[in-house]
Amino acid sequence: MGLFDRLFGHPGEEDVQPNIKFGRYSDSYKAPENYNAWDLALEAFEEERYLECYRYFFRYLRDDAEDNVRYWDNDEKGIEFEIYQGSVKITGCASNKRVRAEAKVVRTEALNVSFMRRLIEQNFELKYSRFALDTNQNIAIVFDTYSLDGSPYKLYYALKELATRADKHDDLLLDEFRNLQAVDNDHLEELPHHEKEVKYDFLVREINRILKEIETGNLNKEQYPGGIAYLLLSAIYKLDFLVVPEGFMMETLERIHREYFNKDGKSTIQKNQILCKELKKLIDRPKDDFFKEMYRVKSTFGITTPVNHDRIVSFIDNNLNNMDWYEENGYSTIAMAIPAYIVGFCMFNYAVPGASRDFFLLYFQVIEQAYFDALGFNLNLRDQKSGKLDKKRIKRAIERVVEKNKPVYTKLNPIYSILKFDSLPAFAKSYLLMVRNLDMTKAD
Repeated sequence: MGLFDRLFGHPGEEDVQPNIKFGRYSDSYKAPENYNAWDLALEAFEEERYLECYRYFFRYLRDDAEDNVRYWDNDEKGIEFEIYQGSVKITGCASNKRVRAEAKVVRTEALNVSFMRRLIEQNFELKYSRFALDTNQNIAIVFDTYSLDGSPYKLYYALKELATRADKHDDLLLDEFRNLQAVDNDHLEELPHHEKEVKYDFLVREINRILKEIETGNLNKEQYPGGIAYLLLSAIYKLDFLVVPEGFMMETLERIHREYFNKDGKSTIQKNQILCKELKKLIDRPKDDFFKEMYRVKSTFGITTPVNHDRIVSFIDNNLNNMDWYEENGYSTIAMAIPAYIVGFCMFNYAVPGASRDFFLLYFQVIEQAYFDALGFNLNLRDQKSGKLDKKRIKRAIERVVEKNKPVYTKLNPIYSILKFDSLPAFAKSYLLMVRNLDMTKAD
C-alpha cells in the first residue's frame, strides 16, 4: 500500500478478500436494535397486542447481513413469514388467534417403513414441533400454538427446534434413502466449483495426514493416547470450522465429537480407534456426495452455547501448556495439534465473544495460510516458500481485528510483546496467550 493510499484510506490488496464464511453461525452477535425489538415484543405480548408482538419478534430474529427472516402483513391471515436455516425454509403465519410454522424436509413417492419409523421415534424427542405428512407427500416438521400461549420465549425455542431439526434431517434422509427427493431448496446458493475442489482436497489431505502420523509417526499411540486424541480432535474441529460442512459430513463430525466425550467406559485408546475408523469412512465417501452438500446458506438460529471470555481463558489454561512436552521431545505435529484443538473446540462448541471469533479466525489464517491461498485469499502472513512468519503483516492483521471490535470491547489492547515469531509452535502458543490476556470488557 502506497503513501497516498494510507493517507486517504484506499483499501490495499490485503483488504480485498473472497466472501467465504467460516465456522458455525451464531445468533449471539445481535445489534442493539435487535435486543430493543425483543423488549418491545415482550411488552406487546403482555398487553395482548399479538400482531405487534410478532412484528417485533421477527425483527429481533432478523440478521440484515444474512437476510434470513422476511415477514409481511396479510389482511386476511395476519403476518406471513419466511425463516431460513441452512438448507431449509420455514414458512408460516401469525394472527391474533394462532401461530403456525412448517418446514418441508423431503418429498416421498411411497411411505417407506424404515424412515417412517425413524421419524415417529424422532417425534418423541421433540418438545414443541412434530413430523407430519402433507397432502403433497412432503415430510414436514410443524409447530402451532394459540397466540394467547405464544410468548416470544416459546416462539423462539419452538422455531429453533423446528428449524435446526429440519436442517439436520433433510440431507441425512436424502443420503440414506435414495428414493426421497429434495424439496423447497431453491434458496440454496451453490458454491463455485473451484471452492468445492479446494475444500474437498483439504478434507482428504488433512485426514490422510493425521492417519499417516498416527500410523507411522514417532509417537507411540499406545503409550501416549492423549497426544493422539489431541491430533484427531483438532482435525475434526478444524475441518468443521474451515470447510463448513452441511448434511452427512456435519453430522459425522458431530457424532465423532459425541462418541469421544461420551462417558461409556471406553479407554482413550479405544476411542482413538473409533475416531480413526470414522474418519476413514468419511474420505471413502464418493466425492460427488460431498459436492452435493457444499452450498452457501442463510441461518437464523445458532447451535453453539454462548460463553464469555472467562470460559476461553479456563480452556486455554487447562490445555495449552500440554504442548511443551511434545515440542521439547521432538513431536512438533502433536504440539501444534494442541493450540488447534483449543481454537477448534471453542468454535465447535461455543458462541465466543465476537472479538475472540475474529482472533481465532486469524489464528487459522496464519497456520493454514496455504488453504486460504488456494481459496483465493491474499493474506501473505507467512512466506509461501520458507513458511517464515511475517511479523509486520501479522501485527497489522491483529490491529485490524482490534479496530473492528473496539467500539464494543473498548479495552481491547493486545500485548504484542507476548508474541514470538521464531517458530510456528512458539507463535501458536504465544498467540493464544495473547488472546487469553485480552480484556473483553464491553462498552457500557
